[in-house]
Amino acid sequence: MSRISSVEQVDVVIVGAGAAGGVIADRAVAAGKQVLLLEAGPARGMSDLVSSQIWARKLKWSGPVVEEQGDEKVGHSFNSGWGTGGSAMHHYAVWPRLHAGDFDVASRHGVGLDWPLAYEELRPYYDKAQSDVGISGDAAREVWRPPGDKYPMPPLPVFAQGNVIGKGFEAMGLATSPIPLAVNSIEYKGRASCLYDGWCDAGCPIGALANPLATYLGWALAAGAQIKNRAWVTRVLHDKSGSRATGVEYADETGERHQVMADTVVLAAFTVQTSRLLLASSSSAHPNGLSNRNDLVGRYLMTHPAVSVYGMFEDETQPHLGATGGQLLCQENYDDKKSDDGGYGSYQWLIANAVKPNDLLGISTTRPDIYGAALDPFMKKAAKHFGNMVCIGEGIASANNRVTLSSNKDAYGEPLASTVHNVAKSSAIMREGALAQGKAVFKAGGANEVWSGPPGSIHIMGGTVMGKSAADSVTDEFGRCHELENLYIAGPGLFPSSGAVNPTFTLHALALRTAEHLFTS
Repeated sequence: MSRISSVEQVDVVIVGAGAAGGVIADRAVAAGKQVLLLEAGPARGMSDLVSSQIWARKLKWSGPVVEEQGDEKVGHSFNSGWGTGGSAMHHYAVWPRLHAGDFDVASRHGVGLDWPLAYEELRPYYDKAQSDVGISGDAAREVWRPPGDKYPMPPLPVFAQGNVIGKGFEAMGLATSPIPLAVNSIEYKGRASCLYDGWCDAGCPIGALANPLATYLGWALAAGAQIKNRAWVTRVLHDKSGSRATGVEYADETGERHQVMADTVVLAAFTVQTSRLLLASSSSAHPNGLSNRNDLVGRYLMTHPAVSVYGMFEDETQPHLGATGGQLLCQENYDDKKSDDGGYGSYQWLIANAVKPNDLLGISTTRPDIYGAALDPFMKKAAKHFGNMVCIGEGIASANNRVTLSSNKDAYGEPLASTVHNVAKSSAIMREGALAQGKAVFKAGGANEVWSGPPGSIHIMGGTVMGKSAADSVTDEFGRCHELENLYIAGPGLFPSSGAVNPTFTLHALALRTAEHLFTS
């Protein structure tokens, strides 16, 4: 057993200083609790952010390797974050709500898992989050939007690319609306409005985008929450009976071990790492890992099956303008989860994303077949006439998609996370149908050349799903682990189903609900 260099006591210890951890910290401090966040990555403040996609790579995962298997790997390095603020430091702030039909897919369609709560139970927390953070949008034009308060800010402007592609949707008889973005169209609660320069994945140094440092995490730190960076949590500690968590152990950047004892322990280390930590914290009381008596920790790992459509239009599109998340939204087919060709799942279109000339999501990388002398005329035309949009589809919760512990170890001698993720055939059929629709929209909008990117997965959810009992889930509806009364989980690992919307808004709503349960007497 490693020597412990220090032991400290707090009211609440939170593993992970990202979006979910920031919400819990903010509400805990407001309730008068002494709060410590442990963040594996480096310290980072708003003044450290730089509007550059090359620099923005620093916000991606740089921790221990996550092993990946399956026909559509989870893409942990791309989807996860590293450092203060976590993955939401490089998110695009696309904040639609899950639909009511996303909460009971097993009961309604015989697919995946049901949530232990309904949309209406989460609705007040969606409303609270959007009031706190600010969302720009037009609720009236989102004819598919579930009930809720109107957005607190008007929509961001639609630039040329959005107008050009929007004509294609209109010609196909498909409605669009301004995309709901947690990006300020006007000054909001002291935070500046957007400059529309399309560097959203760099974290937004002016604070117009709702990254954690600009919102809940920043508020928590200003109110007295403490944070330790370069703190790699190795295990969750518990009492002799195994019924209560007592704290956590972590290694600092020198390798020395420390313990933080707490009345409440919250794991908000993002999907894969939270599952890994529970499994790695096995003991005589919990030989298979914490809250894993029924072998459910790590299972039901999900992603959103995605594909992008690209085109070259006669009209000028000015594709560098706007927000990275897009300008328009289409969820016309969202609630039609089953198709006659065997496809299953909702999907949405995020339309007219701002793009730069190169980098991972840039224009040049959409056509790897064009290089050398041919690349110059392509890029000159694309700089003014390129258009793009992305389809986000629904993943299906499968027990065979999971996180386990690898036999390989990290620098601290702890097991690495190993993941396997395969896409269901019905999901693949759904995505192919959506892709055909997307290409037709581009042609209807006047594109004289249309192509698509390879299918892939974005976002990571599941692994520590919530449910009615320990027989079907890891936590209850508030994120409390069934087997340890004061161990809570926050983040998208709780999702029993993925829906087909970006998960950050929903994880904020869930975290607010958990915090109310924890800190409101």
